[in-house]
Amino acid sequence: MEDMSAITVGHFPLASGEWIPPHSHTHHQLAWTRRGVLSVGVGEVYWVLPPTRALWLPAGVTHATGATRDAVLCSLYLAPERCPLDWPEPTAVGVDGLLAELIGYLARLDLPDDVRLRAEAVLPDLLRPLPTRPIDVPQPTDERVRVVAAALLAHPADPRSLEAHARAAGVSRRTLTRLFARDTGMSFDQWRTQVRLRAALPLLAEGQPVSRVAHDVGYATASAFLAAFRRTVGTTPRRYLLSR
Repeated sequence: MEDMSAITVGHFPLASGEWIPPHSHTHHQLAWTRRGVLSVGVGEVYWVLPPTRALWLPAGVTHATGATRDAVLCSLYLAPERCPLDWPEPTAVGVDGLLAELIGYLARLDLPDDVRLRAEAVLPDLLRPLPTRPIDVPQPTDERVRVVAAALLAHPADPRSLEAHARAAGVSRRTLTRLFARDTGMSFDQWRTQVRLRAALPLLAEGQPVSRVAHDVGYATASAFLAAFRRTVGTTPRRYLLSR
């Protein structure tokens, strides 16, 4: 008998630190986890997904998926020709109790076709785009900038100034400033902020206190971290994690 479903559900266990290499799908995908914390990278743009949010990935978009804590990737695959949504860009959506239960319901294999089709028709109405921005960490190409970038990616809390990093890379402060802007489209401070917030998000999603996370990623105070988070992500960490 022909499969009448427009949505299929797959589950993929991921250990902490494990990544699925870059790939794409012929179907739209909704990536979510009921526990743990997922990360999804599309090029140089990065989303962190606690259980309160999922990510819509249009068909054909190349992405890599990983876990910062043990998780089970729950992927919904939506046939483009039968999906009323056609969002062209990856889009974060909030996951509340109703959507979480519906996802679990659609994962069942014993649903009659008519029951499944009615449930599938509800799903698009529950996908609410969130007014937050992903973290963008463009990777430089110039070897001198890459030395600085590698140091910051390895240790986001590195307190050294632009001038100190320039000396370590063997260039002047002015040259490093120019190269950063050319290679990344950002200033050194803007790029470092993105790196620090990218490192902070999984820690926040794991429930660590804001004050500890702020210190761990290089901020002297929680208020300075919160101001940078709101300015960059578009909301507070609490609202981000609660998806309200």
